[in-house]
Amino acid sequence: MSLSSPAGPMNPENTENNEEIEMQFAVKAVEQMTVYWKILEKMPGSKLRLTKYDDEILTHFNREFPDFDLTGTIDEDAMKSKEGKEKWRNFIMEYEKKVEDYNFGTLVRKNAAWEYGEQETIFAVRMQFYAIEIARNRAGLNDWVFEKAQKEKEGGK
Repeated sequence: MSLSSPAGPMNPENTENNEEIEMQFAVKAVEQMTVYWKILEKMPGSKLRLTKYDDEILTHFNREFPDFDLTGTIDEDAMKSKEGKEKWRNFIMEYEKKVEDYNFGTLVRKNAAWEYGEQETIFAVRMQFYAIEIARNRAGLNDWVFEKAQKEKEGGK
């Protein structure tokens, strides 16, 4: 998609935030979050593949972030610190030509044990979401979502 105006192409570096564009990004992020949650309710995360590169992403994530605590709460300040941003940027750029919308904004739960909520999520980019959620899924940390949905379904009969 090319952004342009009657004056010519738009330079993102010289453009102030456009509320409508920000709203469209937010709507997309919420749509992606909702779809992902519905999938987790229908099948255990440990059986789910998010991309055709899941194995590669997981290996790369474990290599680059060996101390990432999958069972703990994400430290958003550390993730978004100068060092954290640089480390994540290097990780993310490996997928620029492989994964569609690799740097698109999305929502990640701060803790695998929590549902999505305003205080329980952080804004991240798609590759951060993929890396963290693939690792959580492989560790079985999202299976509780499916189990909870099944219990609710059985209780609703």
